Amino acid sequence: MRNYKYTSINSTMRKTLLYLLFALVGMVSFAQDKDVMSAYQNELQALFDMVYYAPTDNERYLANEMAVQSLREALEQDNSFYWKWNFGTKVSILTASDRQFRIFTWPVVRDNGEYECFGFVQSWNEKTSRFDVYVLNDKSDEVPTPEESVLFPESWYGCVYQELIETKHEGRTFYTLLGWSGVDNLTQRKVMEPIFFRPGTSKPQFGQNLFRKFKNQRRMVLEYSRNAMVNLHYDEQYCQVVENKKSKKNGRTVNVQDVKNEKFKLIIFDEIAPTIPGMEGLYQYYVPTGTEKAYIFVSGKWELHEGAQGRVANEKLNKEFAPLPKNTPAYKVDYQRSNDEE
Repeated sequence: MRNYKYTSINSTMRKTLLYLLFALVGMVSFAQDKDVMSAYQNELQALFDMVYYAPTDNERYLANEMAVQSLREALEQDNSFYWKWNFGTKVSILTASDRQFRIFTWPVVRDNGEYECFGFVQSWNEKTSRFDVYVLNDKSDEVPTPEESVLFPESWYGCVYQELIETKHEGRTFYTLLGWSGVDNLTQRKVMEPIFFRPGTSKPQFGQNLFRKFKNQRRMVLEYSRNAMVNLHYDEQYCQVVENKKSKKNGRTVNVQDVKNEKFKLIIFDEIAPTIPGMEGLYQYYVPTGTEKAYIFVSGKWELHEGAQGRVANEKLNKEFAPLPKNTPAYKVDYQRSNDEE
């Protein structure tokens, strides 16, 4: 009987000791991960300070080269996706709410006013059950038709992303990025750009056929004078919706239009044009015209609306959106999936 009790206690103690051992290993591992990531944070903070404030091109690019190498090593560490980086306004970090990916972007500014952008995408790989890391290479000067091109990390249309928009249709999530680049001492640009991942892969693709009525459009690019201010942001606004209905009148069935204002989440932006006639294509002369436009996400596509006007929340509009086409009731148009997604 005493032997039985002795064996039982011994087994329980072994289980307890094993549990404590695993817990201790987990705590040590967590502490080690935290120490490692804290070291990367401190190193990168100093490097990004130099990227922004070093007095010469050579010093800025040397610091940036070291920052790219260090950040890549950091992002390849286990559990690094969940580390909360803090680089202030020097590096933009946007994370998808479903934790599918996050994206890091920042610029290096040369003495002559030219911008070159750098970045990483850290995205989930279902096959390996881990996050893969992709370096973004700014090839914006080498893309002949940026609005029509599907691009990849090695041929990225470089910019600093400021907003990540997530929209849904038929159970699918669509991601759209809004970004900015200083370009050079004459122009700057803003970009509206979908990002997507083919099923079963982690490699990002930039640009997608999500623009209704524009068959070949993969992104929207606004390039304009370095001295101008152009608005591009995601907001909640009202839109005038026109729906066709049938009604009885004098014993006959007639078509009538039901016009109403409904609230949408939309991307609102300034229309731009050259200040001098004949300067089309010379973007250093482009400035806002005073007219606003908007993209509304309807049934899986971004639909362009002319004559939009931003407003302060809870204030009435003093100008409506241009109506939707009379034969296109809002919400009821279904679109085929684009070839980009097949």
